[in-house]
Amino acid sequence: MTSPTTFDTLPLSPALLENLPGLGYTEATPIQAAALPLILAKRDVLGQAKTGSGKTAAFGLGLLNDIDPGRLETQALVICPVRELAEQVAAEIRRLARNIPNIKLVTLCGGMPGRPQEISMRAGAHIVVGTPGRIAKHIRKDLLRLSAISTLVLDEADRLLDMGFAEDVLAIVNPIPRSRQTLLFSATFPEEIRALSRKIQRDPESVIVDTALAPGVVEEREVFAAPRDKPRALSRILRQEMAESTLVFCATRDGCREVAGTLSSEGFSVATLHGEMEQRDRSDALIRLANRSVRVLVATDVAARGLDIDDLPLVIHFDPANDPDIHLHRTGRTGRAGRSGKAFSLIDRRTPSSISWDELSPQPGPPPPPPMVSFLLNGGKKDKIRPGILVGVMVNEAGLNPEDVGNIHISDTYSVIAFRIGVQRKVAKWAATGRIKGKRLTPMYVPDIS
Repeated sequence: MTSPTTFDTLPLSPALLENLPGLGYTEATPIQAAALPLILAKRDVLGQAKTGSGKTAAFGLGLLNDIDPGRLETQALVICPVRELAEQVAAEIRRLARNIPNIKLVTLCGGMPGRPQEISMRAGAHIVVGTPGRIAKHIRKDLLRLSAISTLVLDEADRLLDMGFAEDVLAIVNPIPRSRQTLLFSATFPEEIRALSRKIQRDPESVIVDTALAPGVVEEREVFAAPRDKPRALSRILRQEMAESTLVFCATRDGCREVAGTLSSEGFSVATLHGEMEQRDRSDALIRLANRSVRVLVATDVAARGLDIDDLPLVIHFDPANDPDIHLHRTGRTGRAGRSGKAFSLIDRRTPSSISWDELSPQPGPPPPPPMVSFLLNGGKKDKIRPGILVGVMVNEAGLNPEDVGNIHISDTYSVIAFRIGVQRKVAKWAATGRIKGKRLTPMYVPDIS
C-alpha cells in the first residue's frame, strides 16, 4: 500500500505549510499528491480529476509558492468558465494565502459592476482569477498586463470550450510569455482539450486520478420511461427518495424551464439554473440549494459548473448525457466527502438492470417543503456585515436560538441567511421593523409565511 503524501514532505514555503493544518489539510488528496510535486517543479500539467478532488488547492499552492509579494504585478492568472467557479477558486486561494502578507488577489467576472474591478486593477494585483470576457476587457483597457505572468491556470477547461470560449482563451493566452508554466485542469479529456493543450502547453505531464466513482459511495439506477412518461417518472423518483437536495440535469434551457414548471405545479420547491438567466438569479439559485431552502434545482450541464455542495444526496439525469465522461462528472456531484449518494438516469430503452418508472414507490401526500428558508439582506461586505453580526442580531433581537440559523452567504452588496423552517414567521415579524446596520431583511422565497 502506498503511504499517504503529507504536505510537509513537499518543497512548500514555511508560510504555506504553517497555514495548512488550520485549514484542515493534513494528507494530500490523490490529485494533490500526483500533481503538486510536478507543479512545484515548474512542469506544465494536464490534469484530470472530478469536482471536489482538491485540484484547486493543488494549483493554488503551486502558484502561491512562486509569488513574489514584493513585486506588485500580475504573476498568476486563473481562467474559469463561470463566475461561481471563479469566486470559489478565489476564496480558496485567499484561504491558502492567509499567512503570506501583502498578497493581493482580484476577481474579474462578468455579472458584477466593472468599476470596482477597474479600481482594484489600477492599484495592482499579484493574482487574477476570472472569466474570459471580463479578463479580455481588462487586457484591452491595459489594466491587466500579461508580461510578468509566470503561472497560467485553465480550470474546468472542457467547459470553457463547451461555452464557446476557445478563441477568447487563445487571445488571452498567446501574448503571455512562453516561459510561463501552464496548468490545464479538466473533468474530461476529449480531443478538443488535447488539441488546446498542444497549442498552449510545453511537454505537459498528464495526471489522471480519481476519475471513477468510489465503489459503494454512489448507487446508480436506470429507470425506463417513454418520453411522454418522463415527467411522471421524475415526480415518482423525487417522491420516493424525499431527498433534501436534488440536482436534475436537462439537455436544454427550454427543457429546464418546462421540467421546473411541471414540478412547481405539483407542489415541489424548485429552482432553475441555465445560461439565459441573469447572473444574480443564477447566484441566488445556487445559494438556495446550498442553504437547503429549495429542494430541487433543474440545471443544464454548462450552468451547473461551479456548483460546489458537499452534501448533495441525489442526482437525476432527466436527459441522459451523450458522453460517458459528462455522465460521470454529473454523477460525481453526489457521494462527495465520504458521504453516500444516489443517481437515477431516465432512459427510453429497457436494459437488463433497468426498472420501469411505474415500479417506483412514491410516498403519499404532497411534497414536503424544504427544511430551511432563505432571507435576503440588502447589505454585504461593503457595509461591514459579518456572520457573527447576523447571528447576534437574530439571537438577541429576533429571539432565535443559534441552531435556528443555517448557512450564511455574504457578497459585496447583499447577504443571504438560511433559517430553520419553523421560525420563518418569527423572523418575518422581527424584519417588519428591525434593521441590521440600517439594512432590511426580506424573504427570498418563503412558502406559507402568512
